[in-house]
Amino acid sequence: MKTVKEIDIRDIGGYRIGNAEYTEAATGCTVILADEKTVCGCDIRGGAPATRENALLNPLAANDSVNAVVLSGGSAFGLDASSGVMKYLEERDTGFPTAYGKVPIVVSSCLFDLGIGSAKVRPDAALGYQACVNAEDPSLFAQGSHGAGCGATVGKILGPSYTMKSGLGVYAVQLGDLLVGAIVAVNAAGEIYDENTGKTIAGVYDREKNEYLNASECLYALSANPDLFNTNTTIGAIITNADFNKTELAKIAGMAHNGFARAIRPVHTMFDGDSIYVLANGKVKADINTVGTLAADVMAQAIRRAGTNPGNSYGLPCRNV
Repeated sequence: MKTVKEIDIRDIGGYRIGNAEYTEAATGCTVILADEKTVCGCDIRGGAPATRENALLNPLAANDSVNAVVLSGGSAFGLDASSGVMKYLEERDTGFPTAYGKVPIVVSSCLFDLGIGSAKVRPDAALGYQACVNAEDPSLFAQGSHGAGCGATVGKILGPSYTMKSGLGVYAVQLGDLLVGAIVAVNAAGEIYDENTGKTIAGVYDREKNEYLNASECLYALSANPDLFNTNTTIGAIITNADFNKTELAKIAGMAHNGFARAIRPVHTMFDGDSIYVLANGKVKADINTVGTLAADVMAQAIRRAGTNPGNSYGLPCRNV
């Protein structure tokens, strides 16, 4: 019987991952560059997404591949980081061929981190370009308060005085020749938890009592008039060497959202823009049910890692274990 083993996400061939940050402003972006033809699907479950070019991922759209996926801070302002990624790809003659040159296909999603550092400094074209340059050196990639996770926080249901720092998390596995990995920036209104123990990893934290509050119960208490200002959103991607079309990848993205539900509560609220991309470069034939199940597993593990070791806390409570 084949067994699942953990691998480094950078061992999944055909992809390069890079981070770049404006550290003092507590914001950044993460880019996933596809080295060759890569099909992409997406599933958005939150009610407040900030996205770019996602219509191309509709199975009815003519586009059949992407060149990059960008995960960014900065709320909708952070969509500008994609322009830098396009510049980087254009310089390398990468993109959809037209009679007037190649047009890079870059899709992106952003999270809201404007309240952590400087609200006037957001990921821009220069930062997106730098993330691509950094992706050329795999040793530069790091989890925690890096890239799109630089300004990520969780447990915001009761406001900033109960918030904890989270960040960027990754987790990847191998099953035979099949490779599946997840990368996610966790900026949830709710809490990150361990489904096996039910215990909170990071979330709504009472600093005076030094204890976690149940995020769902906090939401219930505010149910008459919750006011979270859409300042959240968990954004992530699954990368794999499997072979699927856009319709199948959309299904896998939907299954990967089960990983969100296993590690974040509450999740998929109207205050979040929860989005998952799935990129597949077609190297290995695989069963959609197997890949979807693995996608949910690695996503849940990546989320827990994002809450366990964020690194730079920007003065917020955090877990560093």
